[in-house]
Amino acid sequence: MKSLLFGTGGIPISTKNPDIHEGIKQVNSLGLEAMELEFVHSVFIKKDNAEKVNETAEKQKVVLTAHASYYINLNSTEKQKIGASKSRIIQAAKIAYLCGGYSVCFHPGYYMKSTNEQAYEMFRKEIKYVMNSLKDENIKIWVRPETTGKVSQIGSFEECLKISKDVEGVLPCIDFAHLHARTNGKNNTKEEFHEILTKYEKALGKKALENMHIHMSGINYGEKGEKNHLVLKDSDMNYKDLMKTLKEFKCKGVIICESPNLEKDALLMKKAYYSM
Repeated sequence: MKSLLFGTGGIPISTKNPDIHEGIKQVNSLGLEAMELEFVHSVFIKKDNAEKVNETAEKQKVVLTAHASYYINLNSTEKQKIGASKSRIIQAAKIAYLCGGYSVCFHPGYYMKSTNEQAYEMFRKEIKYVMNSLKDENIKIWVRPETTGKVSQIGSFEECLKISKDVEGVLPCIDFAHLHARTNGKNNTKEEFHEILTKYEKALGKKALENMHIHMSGINYGEKGEKNHLVLKDSDMNYKDLMKTLKEFKCKGVIICESPNLEKDALLMKKAYYSM
């Protein structure tokens, strides 16, 4: 990536005829550069149509990412659910790749009754299976466990760094709002953003800073972490200092806005970023 690209988590709200092609065109017309394909309920793009999506994205100069199903738990006590979870990640990755996608992110699952260490080992085992399956089919796309917003979820910042070192082809999707919520209000100062990116670079190298997949939004939280996403102005999310820190670290890649107002906050962040 040559720069940090701003985009929406799904089709922009202002799209008049909300389908994928019109959404991509609207992203471009808004002055944004990226859009996340939301496969959270199902992979709604079929293999036969993926090439057309790729063509539209290339023509509009919009970079695509994808979010795999919400129905994933790689630490389930039921083998059938683990198998289905792996299949959902693989299917999202395959279609995103055929659409010309840059990376696909997912929520790894829950600790359940396991210790954090036991859950991580299961996570590592199953994601290795996913990556080997994609490699066998020559699917070349970054697979990214997302930093999660609840303390009950696998996906702490440290776990996402560790899995990225342990498994080839994996990098984190850093959701800064989730990091803020998971710690019940921490990770929201310029110093803390600096510390996060320093750890990221130390663990994964400078090239990882130039190849990021970031999520951002306002967020509501409590002792157990994330409650729901908010519009930035209705939250305490310190997005201006985050933009400043991303610029100081010369981060490149894609930053996807997941606020309820999607493109408005994406444009707000882009304006803040380029005004510094």
